[in-house]
Amino acid sequence: MGLNIYDGEEGCYVVGNKFDNLALNQALVTERRDKYSFPFGDAEIVEIAFSGIYIVYGDVVVKKSRLRIKSFDEPDMVELHFSLMGGGIMENFLTNKRMDIKSNQHNIIYSPDFDGTAEFSLGGPHKFFEVNFERSRFIDLTSESSTLLKNFAENITNNRPVEISAENLPISLAMHSCISDIINCHFTGGLKLLFLQSKCLELLALQAQAFELAAKKTESPTIKSAYDKERIYYAREFLLANASHPPSLTELAKTAGINEFKLKHGFKEIFNNTVFGYLSDYKLMRAKELLADNSKNIKHISEELGYSSVQHFSNAFSKKFGVSPGKAR
Repeated sequence: MGLNIYDGEEGCYVVGNKFDNLALNQALVTERRDKYSFPFGDAEIVEIAFSGIYIVYGDVVVKKSRLRIKSFDEPDMVELHFSLMGGGIMENFLTNKRMDIKSNQHNIIYSPDFDGTAEFSLGGPHKFFEVNFERSRFIDLTSESSTLLKNFAENITNNRPVEISAENLPISLAMHSCISDIINCHFTGGLKLLFLQSKCLELLALQAQAFELAAKKTESPTIKSAYDKERIYYAREFLLANASHPPSLTELAKTAGINEFKLKHGFKEIFNNTVFGYLSDYKLMRAKELLADNSKNIKHISEELGYSSVQHFSNAFSKKFGVSPGKAR
């Protein structure tokens, strides 16, 4: 099992071997880390398998922009897909479907077999994260859920390749936090199993909620053109890159090449938060990650994230998480 990648010149290469059903269904957690180096690119992949769930994530640097990919006889699974960085286009000849992959977006996908092409931008890293549920388990989890998930599960039951939505959604900060918790899990044995199970279910719930909210939106959107939407995403990236010394709303709008009205209302539409509400949540989520590093004291973390004082940071952190930074550590 795994992905057969054809680069058109050097031949066929197998990247990743998803765990077989024996490993996938065992009680404890099995984990493996592999590095690959091929003429068409380099990759570092982590695979984790346990009780009907398969997690895979990693970094990929592509040296050839267009690749032919085949994937058959994989375990029948439903994929929670998160594109953390980079983007590209996947085209499946078996289903005549084309999927645009963009940075910081997610979807839920059922596509048992893949035979097609992948096109990615060269140079920059591509980071991805997936949680795959065995088909029967996913159907059981969603059998008494919302209409959206029930319809999605019905397509899966009938072996129809499908995405829960034709349009990807932005990855929320809560999703990023959950993904970070999984990647940085330090538990072992039974505790690790319980922790990973709960986090995978949390991610599924967060995704389902996001797609349900998107489906219910009927009002006329502020952001209608692809250009304006791209500018909102650019504004988000610029804002987070300058989180410790953020620009004003006027400066951010000017940098993104969009007016303030569209920036404010478009940001709220796409990310379900205000510009600076989003920034505040991001900084606190980042603080939570930094607190795991005992080499950094709380004052240093506060300064790194641009808080005016340790007290201001502590108050904001306690209000968000219900516990002080010191106790969180």
